[in-house]
Amino acid sequence: MGAAALAHQALGRAAERAAREFLAAHGLSCVAANFRTRAGELDLVMREGPLLVVVEVRCRRCAARYGGAAASVDRRKQRRLIAATGLFLLAHRRLAALRIRFDVVAVTPGAGTLVCEWLRDAFRA
Repeated sequence: MGAAALAHQALGRAAERAAREFLAAHGLSCVAANFRTRAGELDLVMREGPLLVVVEVRCRRCAARYGGAAASVDRRKQRRLIAATGLFLLAHRRLAALRIRFDVVAVTPGAGTLVCEWLRDAFRA
């Protein structure tokens, strides 16, 4: 694996960690991270009171390029997240009774830090 790929993966891990810490600071608790299924991966599954919040973390080096990180969660990606959430709920039946919300946290590198923008209820199942 090349240096650029490793740097990209390190940025992705840092973005997911920053998003998890950001959401925790806003009162959400982490239920799962990087849950992999045949339908795809759920970056974060959080709990906010009676809600199960499925969070897609998007990181872009430039916030405005190609519509920004949040714009990259297109219909195809939404369908994959919904399918993966269904498989997550099959594996965690105790959580199946909770209402579900899909959020996006857009993470952009800033002056020595990662800036998080939280889009609640970014799309519906």
